[in-house]
Amino acid sequence: MEMKRLNATGLKSAGYDERNRKLVVETTAGTFEYSNISPELYRRLMTSPSPGTYYKESIEEEFTGRRIAGPASAKPPPPDLFGTGEG
Repeated sequence: MEMKRLNATGLKSAGYDERNRKLVVETTAGTFEYSNISPELYRRLMTSPSPGTYYKESIEEEFTGRRIAGPASAKPPPPDLFGTGEG
């Protein structure tokens, strides 16, 4: 699925699988998958003058999302270089 960049507060990118009617939205809080999304809803999200507001009101509040990844900023701990058992 091709992810397209979104210029919106709290949103990073979105992708749509028309055959399976699945929308994937990468937000600053994580990546979420939504089922049974019409192509029109996806089109409106991508062309909205305010995609963040459209997402919140028309998708996040109307459909149940499934978290498929945590926030992109969540980094694994550094390797344990000194054998201390930490990080």
